[in-house]
Amino acid sequence: MTRERTPIAAALFSEIFMADQLARSRLAKALPKGMELSHFSVLNHLARLGEERSPAQLAKSFHVTRGAMTNTINRLDWAGHVHIRPDWEDARKKLVSISPAGRVACDAAIAALAPMLAEVVDAVGEDRVRAALPVLREIRARLAED
Repeated sequence: MTRERTPIAAALFSEIFMADQLARSRLAKALPKGMELSHFSVLNHLARLGEERSPAQLAKSFHVTRGAMTNTINRLDWAGHVHIRPDWEDARKKLVSISPAGRVACDAAIAALAPMLAEVVDAVGEDRVRAALPVLREIRARLAED
């Protein structure tokens, strides 16, 4: 990167970091009582996938340590939001799936978040948001290459 591009790159990432911080704060406040953003993220991921994942796969997907993911999974299990079973092909491993109660909790969280998200999209403009998505996806893909 040339020095001429440094200010635009710094401005871009500054805006991404600030938007991330503000979004996390607003989302956390809108979630149903007792649900943390990490819990919702895992439940939503499992619901969208529609299939089991190992804790290691989940940790990799969220770019967190296995220990952090194990903590989140254990809390979700305690709440009855996920099922954990042994991997029948490798008994040393476990597989995690969303439970019916987890689907209900995920749907409740989405219902709680939807008005706030829709408000932001409406304020910015759906066409502008749609135009920004490919750029943000490419930035995410490039950052994930490491």
